[in-house]
Amino acid sequence: MIVAKPMRDFALEVHFSKWEFKARYNLTGSDAESMTISKLLAFATDDERSAFENLHLGYTETFGSPALREAIAGTYDTIGAEDVLCFAGAGEGIFVAMQVLLRAGDHAVVITPNYQSAETVPLTICEVSGVALDESNGWSLDVDRIGAAIRPSTRLVSINFPNNPTGAIPTQETMNALLDLCRENDLWLFSDEVYRGLETDPSRRVQQIADSYEKGLSLNVMSKAYGLPGLRIGWIACRDRELLARMERYKHYLSICNSGPSELLATIALKSRKAILERNVALIRKNIVAARHFFDAHRDLFEFEAPDGGCVCFVKYKGADGVEEFTRRLVEEAGVLLLPSSLYRSEVGDVPQDYFRLGLGRTLVSQALNAMQNFMRKSGQ
Repeated sequence: MIVAKPMRDFALEVHFSKWEFKARYNLTGSDAESMTISKLLAFATDDERSAFENLHLGYTETFGSPALREAIAGTYDTIGAEDVLCFAGAGEGIFVAMQVLLRAGDHAVVITPNYQSAETVPLTICEVSGVALDESNGWSLDVDRIGAAIRPSTRLVSINFPNNPTGAIPTQETMNALLDLCRENDLWLFSDEVYRGLETDPSRRVQQIADSYEKGLSLNVMSKAYGLPGLRIGWIACRDRELLARMERYKHYLSICNSGPSELLATIALKSRKAILERNVALIRKNIVAARHFFDAHRDLFEFEAPDGGCVCFVKYKGADGVEEFTRRLVEEAGVLLLPSSLYRSEVGDVPQDYFRLGLGRTLVSQALNAMQNFMRKSGQ
């Protein structure tokens, strides 16, 4: 009898289940500002709007609709529609990829801090080592440390850039060194790229792994950079079509297929991605200015560095009460939700415990910072 290893609770999602829809201000949201269906349909052609209104609500193709996969392929340089497999959000993609790529006796290397499922899912299958981003150097990636973590049984390296929660992006030179390392050791490279497109400085944008590496898997989703989490459309791009076929067969046990209306709406959004991403980046830039003004006025309590990319960053809290107590009181007394770094606790490495995740992708940021200011004034901080 095979006994699966237990999977620990998803700490971040447990916290969100308690507070996300109760707190007045979600100042830690990891997605860009969303929109209504009517606003999204404003990007559509007449034919697309008609297709949405008259859509037959039957099952869809497990791989994803041809039109959606074609639109997704258009976001890459070398990927075709046949190199894309769609999922019900990014989480399903992570789960399926780890189940298909890893087996007992294997070893995986993941960066920390990370989105918890990046390590929790492989930990139920095999041994996992963590390689921490360098807190003292802008959360930089040290490829030599990844190299030192590799064993004869290592099968996969998992990365996430722009990083959640730090907002860090490596240089292209660093990414090239990582690709060389993976090629030399014949490793799969799983790359969570859900914030790509939200770089405030486009020169910081790095190549997508599926475009760069024959054993690379690029994960993306409509939820984060596009601000459309309600669609629940994610995907993995990979040039190994046999691997995609194996993942498609695993998907048969999970969602089977995606929502037809969501696939059509995602296709419309991807065709208008330039306008949507420009809108979201403009909002992030505006919110960075507001955040910098706030934190500069409280340098005795906070250390703030704007993200290189994405809409989240890690802010250091220096108050004597500690970040756990500060964030607890802030949400309970002022209705402002932040994520303390304890929710990014890793089983494979140390994560600093004096940070909180700040979200910069939504329109309420200035209001939330004002509420936070009032709370601090009342608390004598």
